[in-house]
Amino acid sequence: MPKMKTNSGAKKRFTLTGTGRVKRKKAFASHILTKKSPKRKRNLRGATLVSAVDEPRMKRLISS
Repeated sequence: MPKMKTNSGAKKRFTLTGTGRVKRKKAFASHILTKKSPKRKRNLRGATLVSAVDEPRMKRLISS
């Protein structure tokens, strides 16, 4: 049986941390930024972790 392929979209969007958690970028930060407050835009900066419930699904997509 052939190897499973890594999901191309997922490999661009998610990375594994050293401890095995899944890191992601925050949504709603790419365009239509004029109506968003500076505080909201500041909080959208940087990465965050995928929730524990979704983690197994994301790991399956990126480590196939």
